[in-house]
Formats: sequence, structure tokens, C-alpha cells
Amino acid sequence: MRSYRPVEGTTFKKLHHKQLKQAKGLLYKLAIAAVLLIAPTIYFVASYSPTVESISEVDVQKLWDAADSGGWRPSSVPRSDWPPPPSESNGYLRVRCNGGLNQQRTAICNAVLAARIMNATLVLPELDANSYWHDDSGFQGLYDVDHFIKTLQNDVRIVESIPEIKKNGKTKKIKAFQLRPPRDAPIKWYTTTALEKMKEHSAIYLTPFSHRLAEEIDNAEYQRLRCRVNYHALVFKPHIMDLSHKIVDKLRSQGHFMSIHLRFEMDMLSFAGCFDIFSPEEQKILKKYRKENFAEKKLIYSERRAIGKCPLTPEEVGLILRALGFDNSTRLYLAAGELFGGERFMKPFRSMFPLLENHSSVDSSNELKDNTQGLIGSAVDYMVCLLSDIFMPTYDGPSNFANNLLGHRLYSGFRTAIRPDRKGLAPVFIDREKGRTAGFEEAVRRVMLKTNFGGPHKRVSPESFYTNSWSECFCQTSASNPADRCPDGSDE
Repeated sequence: MRSYRPVEGTTFKKLHHKQLKQAKGLLYKLAIAAVLLIAPTIYFVASYSPTVESISEVDVQKLWDAADSGGWRPSSVPRSDWPPPPSESNGYLRVRCNGGLNQQRTAICNAVLAARIMNATLVLPELDANSYWHDDSGFQGLYDVDHFIKTLQNDVRIVESIPEIKKNGKTKKIKAFQLRPPRDAPIKWYTTTALEKMKEHSAIYLTPFSHRLAEEIDNAEYQRLRCRVNYHALVFKPHIMDLSHKIVDKLRSQGHFMSIHLRFEMDMLSFAGCFDIFSPEEQKILKKYRKENFAEKKLIYSERRAIGKCPLTPEEVGLILRALGFDNSTRLYLAAGELFGGERFMKPFRSMFPLLENHSSVDSSNELKDNTQGLIGSAVDYMVCLLSDIFMPTYDGPSNFANNLLGHRLYSGFRTAIRPDRKGLAPVFIDREKGRTAGFEEAVRRVMLKTNFGGPHKRVSPESFYTNSWSECFCQTSASNPADRCPDGSDE
């Protein structure tokens, strides 16, 4: 018996040693697994990147096509009871739309909605073109008036002017009572203050009328009305459309093309307070413009630059495109006013992308140049950018050219847009300026791959409704949520 125990004890020790070895092996494997699990998280934190794929190459060929719609399509027809305007209105509504083409476009949409809310007859909106463009084209000179009125006939009554009335044997025009609406006024202001004055005076005149109606309204039918105005009723006059299509045809005859709205202009640079990259004489011009046109405010260039408040330079735009994989054979159409600083800022961009056009250079004759001045020129640029394969804005602030175009392209079939994240790119460009160029293009791609390239996405403040009308103005033919299903006859 005694001779057996040592054998049993030895076996036990061997078994115990084996179990310890197995346990250590298991712990080692668990440790390796933990590292493998934690490593991506560490990478995520270190690179501010959502996935490892963020450092991969961008498929440029896919960008030339529209973004994935996810089964959504545009539809702004009413989804619930939407009666035509009553035979009797509460009075006439006049508005003066100030600002540039796209700010005016937003104001027109708001004016139609305000008229619907108040059961008012809308007088054809006035465009304050002289102060901004030195152009007196007016609504009738830019838009197809008959189409505008006919398209909206089931939404609001529209007249070209306030009619004359006969009173005590005399004929006279109704004098509109002038009101200054609060900025981003709620619907209640229109149904109380504005409506009371309209009933009292028979007509009101709202001026200025930019950003004078809240964008976020908890009424999907009201939002869809804005889309009907913006994307269906507001059609440029035939000669503007012909000019635009002529440019697009010339550009597309040689393949794909990208449009860029380069917001490197005196007004934007002055507004942003981004002066330091300019010569002392140029800074003097910018500071003078700012003092004359904007509220006094202390702006420090380095701080503005660090948070992405400065417009991208032409060179930075070129560097972004090159990092994404576009080469010097890419055809570009430049929609912009006069670039500040002249050719020295354009030269680096042009060296990277020599196939650069604008509406004046596409045609060697003067036909396009002579017919694309002022607001009409902006309208032509708008249409070319709308129809381009890719659109890239360099500064998409509220109600400006890019803001509205992004929304229109989304509504027109999720057309690709490249939207630089200026705040995310700022430290990347600052590092490059300091000589730290290693990994520059990869860093640009990491930032850009977190942006949206034109597909449907949730609207999050401060993104404007006019930039992203999804999902109010879209529907799905097969949707699990009944509210998202396309209504009958919603083909648009």
C-alpha cells in the first residue's frame, strides 16, 4: 500500500503541473485576445476614426455616381388633407427678399409658407438685387412666373401686384402696412401680430425678409410646401436654363466633371476675420470692408483658424481632392465671385488641377460671358453646380449658395457632394504648415471619410432644412413605417 502512495502522489503532481501549464496557456491566450480586442479601441482613440477602414483609399470612381439612396426618393406631395386656398383671403402679403440669389430663394419659400399660414394672397416676391448685385432683373427677370403661379395654385393664391380698388368713386392702390418680422419668427407671430395688421390694413409689407420664419417647424406638410416651392415652382427662365445646359453639355462632352464653389472672396474673408495670410495692403482692404459691413467684434486669426472658421484656400481645396484620389485629369468647374488675393492663391491649385473652367471660359466666344452677369450669372452657376457629377462647397454657411445647392442635389437623386469638415481638417493643415507632412494625405482621408457624400442622413442642428430636407420631403415605396411610405401619385 505504501509503495502505491508515492506513485499516486507523483501522478497527482504531474497532473497538477499539467493543469497549471494549461491554465497559464489559457491566461496567455486570453491576454492576447484582450489585446486584440482593445487594440482597435486604442487605435480609434488615437486616430479619431470610426473604423480601421478610415485609412483606406477612397474609391473615386464611385464618387462620380450618385450616393446610395437606401430606397428613398424625393416626394413633396401632401400626405394628409391639404385643401386648396379658400376663395376669400385675409389680405395681401408683400415681401422684400434681401441678400444673394440663394438667400432670396430661401426667403421666397418662407413667403409662400407664410401666405399659406395666414390665408393671404401672396404678391410676387420682390428681390432686393440692386444693393447686392447692382442688378435689377427682379423675380420676373430670373424665374418663370407663369410656372411659379401654376405649380402653387393648390397651395396659395399669387398675384403679380396688389390690384387697385374703387372707393368713394375713386380708384387707388391698397397701401401695405410695413412690418419688420423678428428673425426666425415662430408661426404664432404670423397668426397673431402679422395677421392682425393684415386684417386691419388689407395688406402688409414684410421687409427685410431673410431668415424671418423658423426653419424647424413641427408640421411635415408645411415643410413639404417649402420643398414644392424650392424644387418644383422656382424654375429659372428659359434663356437661363438654355445657357446652363449649354455649359453642362460642353463640360460633359469630355467626361465627368466636378463643380466647386470656392468661397475665397472679400466679403466672406472679411466676415470670417481671416486676414493674416494676406499682405498688409490686402489686410487693410479686408478690415475696411469688415468695418463697413459687419458688427464690430474682436477676431483672432489663430483662434478662428483652429476651429475651422476660415474659408479654405484654393491650395487647401486642391490638397483635399488630391488626398481623396483625384488626379490632374479631373475636370473642374469653378463657381465663385472674384477671388481675393489674385493669381498667387490660384496658382498652386491650378498646378494640381489644370483643367479648370468657369462660365466665362467654357465658351471661347463672348456669348456666355455677355449673358451671365449679376444674378443671371449666379443662376447659371447654380444650375451647372446642380447638374454636375460632383459638387464641392468650400464654405456651406446658412442660406448661401452651397447651403441651398446641397439640399437641391439631395432632392434631385442624392447626387454626390464632397463637404470638407473645416474644423476637423484645421489641425491637419496647421501641422502641414509647420512642416509636419508625414501622413498628411492619410490624415485628410480620415477626416473626410467621416463626412456625408450625398446620401440620406439625419438632420442635426445647425444643419439647415434647406440643406437637408430628409426625411420630410422623401418617401420609400416599401417602408416598414407607414409615415415613410410613398403616397399614390407621388412620382416627382
